[in-house]
Amino acid sequence: MVLPVAAMLILSGCTKETSEVRLDPALGTTKVFNVTSNSATVTGFVVAEGQGFTTRGVCYDKQPAPNTSKSTAPFAGPATTAAYNVTLTGLDFASTYYARAFATGPDGTIYGEELTFTTLPVLATLTTTAATAVEGTTAITGGSVTADGGSAVTARGVCYGTATKPTISNSKTTDGAGLGTFVSNLSGLKGLTKYYARAYATNGAGTAYGNEITFTTLVSVREWYLPGDYVAASYPGSGLGDWSPANSPMVKSNEANPNNVEGYVYMANSSNNFKFASQPNWDGPNYGASGTAGVLNSDPGAGNLNLPQGFYKLNVNAGVDPMTYTAVAMNWGVIGQVTNWGSQIALTYDPALRIWKGAIHMPAGPWKFRANDDWGYNYGKGSGSNDLVAGSNDNLELNLEADYAFTLDLSQPLAYTYRADRWGVIGDATPGGWNDDTNMTWDAVNGRFTVTLNLTANSFKFRANDLWDYSLGGSLTNLSSDNAPNIPVAEAGNYTITLNPWTKVATVTKN
Repeated sequence: MVLPVAAMLILSGCTKETSEVRLDPALGTTKVFNVTSNSATVTGFVVAEGQGFTTRGVCYDKQPAPNTSKSTAPFAGPATTAAYNVTLTGLDFASTYYARAFATGPDGTIYGEELTFTTLPVLATLTTTAATAVEGTTAITGGSVTADGGSAVTARGVCYGTATKPTISNSKTTDGAGLGTFVSNLSGLKGLTKYYARAYATNGAGTAYGNEITFTTLVSVREWYLPGDYVAASYPGSGLGDWSPANSPMVKSNEANPNNVEGYVYMANSSNNFKFASQPNWDGPNYGASGTAGVLNSDPGAGNLNLPQGFYKLNVNAGVDPMTYTAVAMNWGVIGQVTNWGSQIALTYDPALRIWKGAIHMPAGPWKFRANDDWGYNYGKGSGSNDLVAGSNDNLELNLEADYAFTLDLSQPLAYTYRADRWGVIGDATPGGWNDDTNMTWDAVNGRFTVTLNLTANSFKFRANDLWDYSLGGSLTNLSSDNAPNIPVAEAGNYTITLNPWTKVATVTKN
């Protein structure tokens, strides 16, 4: 029995001594979560308290190994909690921090493992530039990105719309990336409309907006109508009618000069009454006679304007109050080396075709269209191959001496065009085949181009200026320039061919 008792005493002594042993204090830093641009939450965990802690928390800094001499965030919860969360606030955005849990007791301060985290970026900082060069459909603005918020600016520009606080879901420009100033060209705007605009900059935090600006566009394009009692007689076969704004000739302005309303109108009657209508209806405003020559009156009871027979250039100055207008009767012609730049050679107005036309034998060299033998009214070369510009310093040019068919089309306001064409025939029925044109000459007596030649039983087309830019084919009574088929020749022989290039009617007669 002695040994068991001794053994029991030994076991009893060991149990009492173990119950009085305390582990050394130990602490862990387990995770970082809920990171924002200026805050983060860190979890500490008490592994062993030792003789107990009087303070627990988290210390942090932008340098490694932070301690309690740096920034600290104490834990204010119950001391019995092993795991504790501490939220760090007032952090700098887009910055890397180092954090450790700490606990202080009789044995001093201990630290958990070091964790790192990076706060999120913030929105960029920017301003919006005031709008300049505001026109009817365009304006210029822009902005300046002064800070990127800790994340690269990947897109910037200006967003705009007709409601306040536009965003990138509205109309916007895209004007590069990064910091600095930028210029934004706004387009596709509506005339006489108030717009709101803000610069924007997008980075990793999202899209930021600058201050809001406003601007109001000018009149972009005025499209007015000329209803009157002259329309049906002056535009036969056009479908236009008397005193119907929507079915009457039109005048208009353009973006470059929105207050200058311009256009040409033909008035066939000896006396022609009309008004200016600002809409394709009578809803107004409409403009009639004021009692003072050249001055318009917008009163609903204003009388009609009146002009004698003629082809008129109309201009309205819509930028003054009251508005004023001019109506100048025009007779157009051609001038150049053919007359030593003296008097113009007259063209004839064709009401059915709504063009000025004529055929003239011209030398090679420069020329222009001119009206009323007055250099105040002339057209020269425009930007397109057949476009015209009023008062242009660039003359039109002819490459060869020949008989030319001239066409001056002033029927579309501010979009005036012309043609100057030599005519010939070409095809496998003609002497030159499909390689060489046989030229036609002008028959002034019958008012058409003509040529007499031998043809084979094949086909041909009419071609202008020895080029395929403009050719006529198809039916002789209704020639077409739109990929028309060749004109067939049934049998070989000597033929006389005629062409009216304006009405697009031709004849092919075997002699």
